[in-house]
Amino acid sequence: MSVRLVLGDSQWVRMAPHLPGKVGDPGRSGADNRLFVEAVLWLARTGSPWRDLPEIFGNWNSVFVRFSRWSKDGVWDRLFVAMADDPDFEYIMIDSTIVRSHQHAAGKKRGSEARAIGRSRGGLTTKIHAVVDALGNPLRFILSPGQASDYTQAEALITDLPAESVLGDKGYDSKAFRDAIALQDAVAVIPPRKTSPQVACDFALYCERNLVERFFLKIKHFRRIATRYEQTPRAFMSMLALVSAFIWIK
Repeated sequence: MSVRLVLGDSQWVRMAPHLPGKVGDPGRSGADNRLFVEAVLWLARTGSPWRDLPEIFGNWNSVFVRFSRWSKDGVWDRLFVAMADDPDFEYIMIDSTIVRSHQHAAGKKRGSEARAIGRSRGGLTTKIHAVVDALGNPLRFILSPGQASDYTQAEALITDLPAESVLGDKGYDSKAFRDAIALQDAVAVIPPRKTSPQVACDFALYCERNLVERFFLKIKHFRRIATRYEQTPRAFMSMLALVSAFIWIK
């Protein structure tokens, strides 16, 4: 079976120093880290079950166990932060997108809130809340059940990000969020609802908000993001972190 690999040498040079298994690190060698990361990217791209992992990547269960261990240890999160090393904070954009949760993701015996799975018009869904920089590169994301309102996660998305302006659609029009933006010495570029006080909005700058929508299109090219298969939010966030790290260096 022919398998397409996606990591170029220059991309791997950037990733490798931030992964376990370097000389001097405790534990086993990371000599096969590149093949392992390729395996997880293959799963993310294709949406295939773990058991269908091509033999070139090794035993599927070993890859699954290693992915889970790195997820619990925060390796994928740290990799994303390391790749997102030069953001453009002229302005940031926030938005959310809903992804369908596969029945496998819904099978865990925990509350739907804890699993970030809810019911919306599409059935069982998870909502990805994200903030991107002025170039459309991802900075932070949060998961919630699919029916959750956008503004509930808005303040957490932008906290401590040194942006000059914050762009969002009418779903983020709330006095509390505008106040939070002002406390960070930033300008809110959010159109007011018809029922809200009619505050000024820089609509020329607002047009740039399409970049966050393009980011969602990019991650949904990865089928394991477009549909959530992971049972735990942590595992799904780890997939998101790796895909977002890959977008930064692509």
